[in-house]
Amino acid sequence: MIAQVARRLGRARVFFGHGTDNAHDEAVTLVFHVMRLAHDAAPRVLARRASAAQRAKVAALLEARVTRRVPLAYLTHEAWFAGLKFYVDERVLIPRSPLAELIENKFSPWIDPRRVRNVLDIGTGSGCIALACAKAFARARVDAADIDTGALEVAEINRRALRLTRRVRLVESNHFAALSGNSYDIIVSNPPYVGAREMRGLPREYRHEPQLALQSGQDGLDSVATILREAGRHLRPLGLLVVEVGNTERLLARAYPRVPFTWLDFERGGGGVFLLTREQLEKAAV
Repeated sequence: MIAQVARRLGRARVFFGHGTDNAHDEAVTLVFHVMRLAHDAAPRVLARRASAAQRAKVAALLEARVTRRVPLAYLTHEAWFAGLKFYVDERVLIPRSPLAELIENKFSPWIDPRRVRNVLDIGTGSGCIALACAKAFARARVDAADIDTGALEVAEINRRALRLTRRVRLVESNHFAALSGNSYDIIVSNPPYVGAREMRGLPREYRHEPQLALQSGQDGLDSVATILREAGRHLRPLGLLVVEVGNTERLLARAYPRVPFTWLDFERGGGGVFLLTREQLEKAAV
């Protein structure tokens, strides 16, 4: 069944990039979800026979994936980030940021994890970054901010599922607007950073994601410009600002030639993530 699903996905030339990057892995994810199997159960379960009902459900999900180009995570309502399972639907982006690797490493070597007490996630969406930070820093309190109430509803589902209601606060806020007077050891964000032209050229799968969470002005820099301008006032001494800007990396560097961005590398791939300290922001006077 996995082989059949993979062949159909390959023939349909669907776009991969919302959790998997090839037809076989996506087929495994789909089939294992329907059969309620953990991924670490392979290969011992591969000879198991699916029931007629399970085969029918696989076929229905596959049909939606191929004909309507719905990303698989929206069909299963399940995505993984930093080793944690999250509920997702079309109110939020599907978690896929390389920031997961940085969070798993507790932002080391850029900060001493022992002194992290307050973290802010701007544009939290599903809450994946904020909640993963709360898991990584067991003594920290985390603010998860988003302008969209629908996204915060999804984040609340995940906050409860991960039992982090006491340490993670959900805040409806346009960037820092509702956070006056608050300061943090780490401010992290995966904001919208897609420009208008790039938005028009994205694969069909992206049309199922909220445009508010993808596009940010004509050149994709509107949101990150606000973050750069205001973050310094909310960072504690030696505090970190970490932001993913994806394909707008070069455009951002040209727009802010005086800002000493540190661009991070990731063992598992991905890029377009910069790091700045509070002191660097103040010196650059963005």
